[in-house]
Amino acid sequence: MAYVKHWANEEKLNATEKQKLARDGLKIFEDIPRYAKEGFEAIPKEEWPMFKWAGLYLQRPKEDGYFMMRVCVPSGILNYEQAVALAKISRDYGRGIFDVTTRQAVQFHWLRIEEIPDIFERLKKVGLSTAGACGDIARNITGNPLAGIDPAETMDTAPIVEEVFRFFQHNEDFSNLPRKYKMSISANVHNAAHAEINCLSFVPAVKTIDGEEVLGFHVKVGGGLSAKPYLAQTLNVFVRPEQVKEVAVAVTTIFRDYGYRIKRHRARLKFLVADWGAEKFTEKLLEYTGPLPEKGKELTREWNAGYFYGVHRQKQPGLNYIGFNVPVGRLTAEEVLELARISKKYGTGEIRNCNSQNIILPNIPDEHVEALLAEEIFQERFRIDPPQFTAFSVSCTGIEYCNLAIVETKERMRRLAEYLDEHVSVDVPLRLHMVGCPNSCGQRQIADIGLQGIKMRTADKRMVEAFEIYVGGTLDHGGEFNQKLKGKVDAQILGPVLKELITYFKEQKEQGESFYDFVQRVGTEPLQEELTRILDEITAPAS
Repeated sequence: MAYVKHWANEEKLNATEKQKLARDGLKIFEDIPRYAKEGFEAIPKEEWPMFKWAGLYLQRPKEDGYFMMRVCVPSGILNYEQAVALAKISRDYGRGIFDVTTRQAVQFHWLRIEEIPDIFERLKKVGLSTAGACGDIARNITGNPLAGIDPAETMDTAPIVEEVFRFFQHNEDFSNLPRKYKMSISANVHNAAHAEINCLSFVPAVKTIDGEEVLGFHVKVGGGLSAKPYLAQTLNVFVRPEQVKEVAVAVTTIFRDYGYRIKRHRARLKFLVADWGAEKFTEKLLEYTGPLPEKGKELTREWNAGYFYGVHRQKQPGLNYIGFNVPVGRLTAEEVLELARISKKYGTGEIRNCNSQNIILPNIPDEHVEALLAEEIFQERFRIDPPQFTAFSVSCTGIEYCNLAIVETKERMRRLAEYLDEHVSVDVPLRLHMVGCPNSCGQRQIADIGLQGIKMRTADKRMVEAFEIYVGGTLDHGGEFNQKLKGKVDAQILGPVLKELITYFKEQKEQGESFYDFVQRVGTEPLQEELTRILDEITAPAS
């Protein structure tokens, strides 16, 4: 169905918008086979950004011609054949690197243009795609990684996610959005899909209609992070499961037709929602969908931050899911093949990705749990009871591959967590998120302690990698972003600084008090004073 690009004659359109008007981003799929034959040098520089629509970014440095590829994994659910295919792509073309992202997708590195057609063919054979993994388009739909097996879900959302995902795949009616567009659909009552930081989210709700309790969803719009973060606002509508696709299409249409296209940094849906407000947005939505019932009762309870460590009962009698830690989300191809083998041997072969960058092996019969846990791979690297800081650490890709990052993050976060595990402990989980730039792919705004990479000039005039520290983020209680403490921390002393800051928290907190509750109780000023003291002490010249 064709649609009118009513913004086409706007004189102040940014350069990307003009390029998209000339040719739809999805058309890059038609060009890739030719470029694969002709080589990287045949690709005009102005075409490089359009590869995003095929899930491809040129990694740092761009001129070397290596691509990062992101593969969509709706709700993070991979069957055995898909997991094996992805592992073999990583092994054959990606130098064995296999990253789980904070949106439950899979990411490869070191790919050459000549290899992309074969990779696409392999993905197609197992029902996977890179379309929409990047670009100004509907991205991978995040969801409940336990969909269909979760005792804490109100319904199985996997079929709903699949229906919505397939609708937007290669759909040129919705491939020219003002900016990236992120959706989550989950009926997990612990907000496993991080509803408040998505452009569009469906969260579990119930409403009495004609004397009958109906399970469905509430709708949240306008969430997002980056340099100017917003929490999503809840619309005054109740949506039945069979209406989710219709509502998703309507919200996306509003974004496409009314979203901002002048300045790229103000083009996300969150800015339109902030300007309109939830009431006006609801009115516009109903113009597309027709009448919808007003809100019912939201069923979300305490936020689990996407963590599922340990052995847990499924809905299905006699079956279990087991949550394992993957330090900062990075695996090797051989490790994924081994995990797939184990999952197939003891269960159904599935691997499920969490937005905490960890994995779940589902459908393990009671009688196989002990043998599975005895497998060698789970003794050291992938544990159900990981060390405290390793357990709750998240990192973006960082300067190793990303052109936007200004500091190294992935390996640094892994080492930092190990250092803290050796030197400090505390009686509550403490979530650490590290990002290499303000775009916040590592979601630092919702962390207990967020670490954002910057460059800092030292006393002797050198530019070094450093970090700003943010404290007190959560998506519990409706969500609250963390707040920046003053002071720049040289990356070389980040471990000792955090050790001292966390030790202060440990000594001042009440029994069982979370970091968020501690910040709410005492404010940021005591932490600021302590950070200033620590920095003065650590950086003071020796007498």
